[in-house]
Amino acid sequence: MQLPDLNLLVALDILLDEGSVVGAARRMHLSAPAMSRTLTRIREAVGDPILVRAGRGLVPTPRALELREQVRGLVEQASGLFRSAEVDLPTLQRQFNVRTNDIFMVCYGGRLVERMHQQAPDVVLRFVPEIDGDDEALREGRIDLIIGASSAQTAEIKSQGLFGSRFVGLARAGHPIFDEPISAQRFASYDHISVSRRGLARGPIDHRLAELELARRVVLISPSFFSAVLALMESDLILPMPEPVVWVCRRLGLPLRSFAIPLALEPVQVRQSWHPRFDNDSAHRWLRGLIKQCCLDGPDGWSDE
Repeated sequence: MQLPDLNLLVALDILLDEGSVVGAARRMHLSAPAMSRTLTRIREAVGDPILVRAGRGLVPTPRALELREQVRGLVEQASGLFRSAEVDLPTLQRQFNVRTNDIFMVCYGGRLVERMHQQAPDVVLRFVPEIDGDDEALREGRIDLIIGASSAQTAEIKSQGLFGSRFVGLARAGHPIFDEPISAQRFASYDHISVSRRGLARGPIDHRLAELELARRVVLISPSFFSAVLALMESDLILPMPEPVVWVCRRLGLPLRSFAIPLALEPVQVRQSWHPRFDNDSAHRWLRGLIKQCCLDGPDGWSDE
């Protein structure tokens, strides 16, 4: 089946709106003769004169008047396919699946959900845990966003920096490490907690200690920072952790104290990553912007520093 020339719909819409070949030619950036030829093609396609002479002007035929609203609707609908539709947040009903660790969820999740529901009360935010070996989640659409420090994404994945964080040490308020200046030797002399969802005991801290011919003893490995925090209050363990977590612990009034780790550690850069299919999705773009703003404002409790 041969498809009709859909450009004629646009021309017909403008002709009916202008009621003038010259005016329609001007809007379509055509010459008057070219617009006249287009009108001839429209007449042949529709089987109706469409516009007829009445004195010095043109008037629509009854058939043209019947078609006017239908043609306008079709042109607007077609135009909408090539525009990024604006999202109506108060009526938006959607669930976003965000893969992240407990640092972002606890430090920023409450503020994010509060602001999200102020603007889009019917949106559901589902946090899912980080899973190793599931790199196809974004590509397959099972996850809308990944928030984390990992840069192990394929080249096609889009990403945006959210915040940087240094690691600090955390211990109970009466820990003996605070009795004297904290050197690398004293830092390494106490038993440590390692936080790793993969169960790893070693990381950048151990590499820096090895450069100084030092080593620490890791006696507890926890899958999350906040479960590790609970082990500090009744022990002499040391927990290295990202600084935003310390701010939240302080806000909760936990009897813990932080200190600068006496090692040259690189800050951790946290990013949000998404598949290009969502790049121009207005609802997805809104969520990314909301997350970015929450991170710019700082984690819950930061002003208590």
